[in-house]
Amino acid sequence: MGDPKRSRKKWKSPKHSWRKDQLVEELNLIGEYGLRNKRELWRAKMLLDKYRAQAKLLLSLPAEQRKLKELAFLRSLVKQGIINEKATLDDVLGLNVKMLLERRLQTIVYRRKLASSIHEARQLITHGHIVINGYRVRVPSYLVPRDKEETIELLLSSHKPI
Repeated sequence: MGDPKRSRKKWKSPKHSWRKDQLVEELNLIGEYGLRNKRELWRAKMLLDKYRAQAKLLLSLPAEQRKLKELAFLRSLVKQGIINEKATLDDVLGLNVKMLLERRLQTIVYRRKLASSIHEARQLITHGHIVINGYRVRVPSYLVPRDKEETIELLLSSHKPI
C-alpha cells in the first residue's frame, strides 16, 4: 500500500510544456470545462493513460486469459459511463480526455441546467449545494457513475429559517 505520508503524484506534467499548440489546446479545455488549473487536466490525462495501458496489456494476453479480464475491465468502464455497452478494447484505446471530462460532476451539473455557467456549477458543488443520491458531494472532479447520474439534485436551503 505504501506510506500515507508519502503519497504519489496523481498527475504528470507534459514533457514539452511550452509548445504553442499544446498550450492553446490546454487553455481551451480549461475554459470549456471550468477547470481550476492545468493540474486537473493533467490528472484526467493520466487516468486516461492508465486505462489505455490496461487495455494494451489485455490485448497482449492470450485469448483464453484475456476474455474474463477484458469483460470485467469493460464492465467497470461502462459502469463509470466512460464507454457504451457495445464498446471493445479498441474503443478504449481511442478515448480522449474530453470523454473523461464529460463525466465530472461539475460538467454534469452544468449540462443538466442546474447552474447557468460551468463556473457557477463549480461554486455550487464546493459550497455543498449539490446532492447525489442523498449525499452531499463537494468535489467538482468527482467522476459520476452512470447509475448515479439521475440522482443529482440541487439543495439550496440547507438551514431552516427562524
